[in-house]
Amino acid sequence: MINVQVRFFAGHRDIVGRSALLVELEPGTSLGVLWRMLSEQYPRLAAYTGRILFARNQEFADPATLLVDGDEVSFIPPVSGGAR
Repeated sequence: MINVQVRFFAGHRDIVGRSALLVELEPGTSLGVLWRMLSEQYPRLAAYTGRILFARNQEFADPATLLVDGDEVSFIPPVSGGAR
């Protein structure tokens, strides 16, 4: 098993109820699979599917990127502009 730290921002943090979560995964799990797992555990996250950016160790990454023990993962929600 591997452990990854998942960081949540904005609406994701509100849905999950915390800013970070330690997740234990099978070796060979990808960012996309982790997102699907979290979306099943927190169904309101699913509304963001297709509209988020994936990051591993503070660098943008593809959903197919495989995770390794100790990785830090972020799912970056869409950013809306402010009013003038």
